[in-house]
Amino acid sequence: MSTTSLKLPDDLKERAISAARLQGVTPHAFMIDAIRLAASAAEKRAGFVAEARDARTETIRTGKAYAAEDVHAYLRLRAAGKTAPKPKAKSWRG
Repeated sequence: MSTTSLKLPDDLKERAISAARLQGVTPHAFMIDAIRLAASAAEKRAGFVAEARDARTETIRTGKAYAAEDVHAYLRLRAAGKTAPKPKAKSWRG
């Protein structure tokens, strides 16, 4: 394991120490967990953005997409525990 020095503003350091105490962990453990969570969130967001870009590219390539009202109706039925046919992609090009 490598060592990294982290300079924190005094107010943030005190907040981290207080939060660590509330969780019953050391400030070091608290900061490691905070960095781990932030890195995980950044990776998930990057994956989400990549998926969205791929979906946009596919939509432009095929010229097909799902009507919002069809998707909403499908989700309402599914949320109510009912079966519902999946919406069909439709051409959005004139």
